[in-house]
Amino acid sequence: MEAYRNPALPFAERAKDLVSRMTLDEKIEQIRSAAPALERLGIPEMDWWSEALHGVARAGTATMFPQTIGMAATFNPELVGEVGEAVGVEARIKYEQYSSENTRDLYKGLSLYSPNVNIFRDPRWGRGQETYGEDPWLTSRYGVEYIKGLQGSDPEYHMTAACVKHFAVHSGPEADRHVFNAVVSPKDLHETYLPAFEAAVKEGHVAQVMGAYNRTQGELCCASDLLLDKTLRGEWGFDGMVVSDFGAIADFHKNHKVTKTAAESAALAIRKGCDMNLGFVYLHCREAVEQGLLTEADIDVACTRVMEQRLRLGLYETPDCLKVDHECLDSRANRELNLKVARQSMVLLKNDGMLPLRDKFRSVAVIGPNAMNITALKGNYHGEASQYITVMDGIRAAAGEDVRIRYSEGCELTPFKLQRDRVAENSDQMVTSAMDLSAPTFNFLELLHHGTRVPEAVAVAKESEAVVLVLGLDETVEGEEMFGGSDEFANGDKKTLLLPSNQRELLDAVLAVGKPTTVVLLSGSALAVDDDRIDALVQAWYPGAVGGQAVGELLFGAYSPSGRLPVTFYRSLDDLPAFTDYDMKNRTYRYYEGEALYPFGYGLSYTRFGYDGLRIDCGEAVTAKVAVTNCGGMAGREVVQAYVRWNGGDASQPRWHLCAVGAAELQPGETTEVVLTIPREALYTYHADGSRAVEPGSYTLWVGGGQPDARTAALTGNAVLEGTFTL
Repeated sequence: MEAYRNPALPFAERAKDLVSRMTLDEKIEQIRSAAPALERLGIPEMDWWSEALHGVARAGTATMFPQTIGMAATFNPELVGEVGEAVGVEARIKYEQYSSENTRDLYKGLSLYSPNVNIFRDPRWGRGQETYGEDPWLTSRYGVEYIKGLQGSDPEYHMTAACVKHFAVHSGPEADRHVFNAVVSPKDLHETYLPAFEAAVKEGHVAQVMGAYNRTQGELCCASDLLLDKTLRGEWGFDGMVVSDFGAIADFHKNHKVTKTAAESAALAIRKGCDMNLGFVYLHCREAVEQGLLTEADIDVACTRVMEQRLRLGLYETPDCLKVDHECLDSRANRELNLKVARQSMVLLKNDGMLPLRDKFRSVAVIGPNAMNITALKGNYHGEASQYITVMDGIRAAAGEDVRIRYSEGCELTPFKLQRDRVAENSDQMVTSAMDLSAPTFNFLELLHHGTRVPEAVAVAKESEAVVLVLGLDETVEGEEMFGGSDEFANGDKKTLLLPSNQRELLDAVLAVGKPTTVVLLSGSALAVDDDRIDALVQAWYPGAVGGQAVGELLFGAYSPSGRLPVTFYRSLDDLPAFTDYDMKNRTYRYYEGEALYPFGYGLSYTRFGYDGLRIDCGEAVTAKVAVTNCGGMAGREVVQAYVRWNGGDASQPRWHLCAVGAAELQPGETTEVVLTIPREALYTYHADGSRAVEPGSYTLWVGGGQPDARTAALTGNAVLEGTFTL
């Protein structure tokens, strides 16, 4: 038996033997993301580009979980790990289905370009919805759990090959990502931008790392000595494969102007440690070798890393750990898990006694462009579900037959702007002119028939006892590198924290009616919705295929909300630095100097929880024990959070930072002890030169249902417990 086919040998040895049997051209073909079959060695075609941020994406039917930022709002890393396991199995099933029909092209492989662990440092970023929020420690926990879920529990073989992205210091603006140089201090680099990647490598044992488009500290992220050589492979000991983002290596010569030709770009990327090209530049590798820019030995290194990952995925054998039951795809169990995640992701931001709605109103007006918008359930990088439950569907089901539901769309998602001075008398010319300014699928007849519906919304509000306004965004305006923009959106990013102007007009008109009103927001990022006339406010994110059911059940009290904000909701962009400023000063809850509209870690419940008896023990690990009691009249889940601060720090240190999370699910009157273990990496203090240490001395620890800030205390009516310990 050839060594590369021998499962008794280490994967690295098998991969080296396999590559030694390839010609130069064959090796070059295997380090492109669209790798062709190599039949003489028994290697089938494989496209490495597949997506799975919150379910198998772009490959047909699969379970569509809440968008990543919504999963982050659960403050439940273990639950996100369960999602990762379900997604990994479904991805393996999809691969087997397509492969059985001899189809192995784009989005149908076992390499999943997920998770995205970039830090959501600025609420303008359209791709922030793909992340786990603004906290490095919490993002690390989510990333590790999701990676372990995707790759499976076997120590050798991988169910799928996860890919953590985008390495590193990458979080918008989208319009500048192909040319931008993100400059940060050594402290911010190591304290904020790198920890989640380090955890993915050291704890998650992630198979792949994707380099970002931009430059960092002047170096191309996909060819960076600092990132790839010194940090990733040097300090962290990463032995997996590095892949470029799509087209990122072409940016070397086209946009960054660091190289002059595609051959030079290919040579630079491979020499610096980028093993695979997501794109087409590595087609020029032979040219680079012939020009003396690259050696075949350089290509051998990259190809060996790539083939080792293919072997781990079961290239020549299918051990029991990789065998899956196709009944698991879109299964009842996965739909139940999906609903569980959606329920835990809902964040109740405000409630002046209006919610829950059950038994309070005989008629409810459901109004807004996201009430029946399936797109707003999906987020971006999504697959397709076999069933969608919109917010309207969920409300009808939860309300029951005894509650009269009225509906009005009210307005479109965003303003439709037509430059009338460009409109010709001929309708065909009008359509052409309008298409230049709107979506390619513009429908002239729809324009003629779709006038304002605000009067209808006002009418149904007047005819009903209460109103639910379902507002927000969807992936058509908030997401990755869209082209064009408006006064409110640019290339997928937001220019404002406000709702789109037409939705603000709708909101104002409906609130003026004076009926008790709940606003439900579907969005992937923070929106500043602050009006005293709103009685209740729910942040539902992009809640997945069955998210509407979770919203309806929440509104009518089938369960008590427990979600917490994984990002700060600011009052205005005027309170923040420039979008292009990557310095962490005055950013995120750790460094923000103002008062948040709604703080990180915040969320209300339908019941009340009390805390008592905080005890801190400093053994091999620091543990905090606290008694939590459900003091209200409804069963509920309480998210318990611990924040820490080293008291020897100066003004350059965070005021405090999250270091542990837990939960208690309690019946009314029930008490339980919650034990939080604070890991060593959560106690690091980072210094100006980027160095870190668990410093000796006094620490303050706060434990409760949110941050120890005045705004959280004012919103919840509860203070957190405080204690100290010494290391």
